[in-house]
Order: sequence, then C-alpha cells, then structure tokens
Amino acid sequence: MLALLLAAGPAAGGERDFNGRWDITVPNEPRGRAWWLLVEGAGTPKPSGKFVSAYAGDLNTIDEISISGHIIRFAFRPQERQGGNQGQSRLLVYKAELVQGRLRGTYEVEGQNRPPLEWVGVRAPAIAERDDGSWRDGRPVELFNGRDLDGWTGMVPDKQLGWTVKDGILASAGGANNLISNRKFWNFTAHIEFRLAARSNSGLGLRGRYEVQILDDFGRAPNSHSNGALYSRIAPAVNASRPSCIAIFIPAGASVASPHQLKPPEPLSASTNHVVVSRPLVAPLTASQAKLSPIAGA
Repeated sequence: MLALLLAAGPAAGGERDFNGRWDITVPNEPRGRAWWLLVEGAGTPKPSGKFVSAYAGDLNTIDEISISGHIIRFAFRPQERQGGNQGQSRLLVYKAELVQGRLRGTYEVEGQNRPPLEWVGVRAPAIAERDDGSWRDGRPVELFNGRDLDGWTGMVPDKQLGWTVKDGILASAGGANNLISNRKFWNFTAHIEFRLAARSNSGLGLRGRYEVQILDDFGRAPNSHSNGALYSRIAPAVNASRPSCIAIFIPAGASVASPHQLKPPEPLSASTNHVVVSRPLVAPLTASQAKLSPIAGA
C-alpha cells in the first residue's frame, strides 16, 4: 500500500498544475473569438471546470472532464436547437498536454471529418491591485470621433467592416465585423449610447473575456442574457432598456466566474484590453457615443 501511494503521489502533484485560469489563443479560429478555461479540483477524484466559448458564447460549466498525468480532456454535449438534427446532441472534445507551463491542445467535434483545431493556453496573469480609495475618473477619451472609423480595426481578418458613419452616427446594417479599438486601456469606466432595430442583438466586449449584452428586450424580466447583463454571468437588477445607454466598470484585476460572483483580487486577461463593439450575425445597430474615462490613481 505504501509503495502504491508513493507511486501515485507524483502523478497527482502534476495534475494539480492544471488548476487555475488559462487564457487561450486559437490561431485559426474563424471568428477571432476569445477562449478561456478555469480548472478546479485537479489532482482530486472530482476535477471540475468552466469554459468560454464552447457554444452560444456562454460561460459553460464543463460536462465531462478527466486528467491523467500531463493530459487533460474535457467535453460538452450540447443539443442541436434547429434544423433536421434538432434535439440531437454533439460531442465537443478538447484535449491538451501541459508542456513547460503551457497548454498545447486540440478541439474537434466527434464524428466530423475535418482536422482538429489547435490552441495554446497560458496562465492568466495575477493582478492583485484594488481600489484603495484613491481611484477617480480621469479625462474622458472619445473612442468614436463622429466622422469616420479612425482608431478602429476589424476583428475578423479579410472581412469587410460593414460599418458606416453618417451625421455623427456609427451604424451597422447587421452581420458586420467586430470593431476593436486600436488603443488599449487598464482600469476605466466605459459609456456607450446606442440604438437598436427591433429584435436586434449585439454586445460590448471588454478585455477579451467579457460581453455586456445589448438586446432589444424592453418590458421583459431580466436574466443573465438580458440587455445590460454581463453575458451569462450576472443579470441586471431591473430592465432598463430605454433609453439605450450602458456604463460599465470592470477593474483589470476582477474576475467574474458565475452570477453574483465578482472577485476583485483575481485575474482578468491582460492580453486584449481593447473595447469591442458588436459581434458577427447581429441585426442593425447604431451608436452615437462611445467613450471611456481612464481611472486615475489605478
């Protein structure tokens, strides 16, 4: 028994190295979407985790997860919501090896005849700073100049932007490329004014990890996918869809893992501290103001 325990010890120790938050880069992801992974309980009989983005852009609780030595495997079984396969499930499989502190992984849909998608994960940076009472809004920075798209680039390479500027209004007819601010920021308060067409769905992306939902849902009960929600994590307290304006502050050192769980000392991705307006496959959207106030003293 003693020999068995000694033999198992190093493997369990290695498995514990998977614990924590991982920022994931997917070089050939067609839509340039952010992925990240949270692993807990590695090295125990019941590891668990959460992941963005397996499907629907949500923060998904991992359905199946196993760790053996330096290999992790996790999977999801979402059901098809439309088409001839409605109600049937798919198996989305992610595998990775822990090599010199990095995850080198693949993703594939079981049964599909296509090469796996490769990805790399690095540990999310530990950011311990928090407001000591000295943080104040600084001078506002205008992200949209009211004349053109200067200061913005498209997220998806080789895809047309799909945005126009007229009479001080930034407008999309739907299905536009994501717009990413060229400038990067640390701690800030973002202020966005927008107008949606009926039944439209869009969003404000922050720090390469979070989305603040923009949705035509006036009069509906709020939930974690409502207008103003921190998408799939925190529902707004009330439905305040009109007038259409969002102000949001998520400090660089914050982490939101589930509804009502905001952890200021824990890490956020520092790799893409851009502001992103809209996302692919959305209905018409216009914006008249997009500005943020850097936090002085942070």
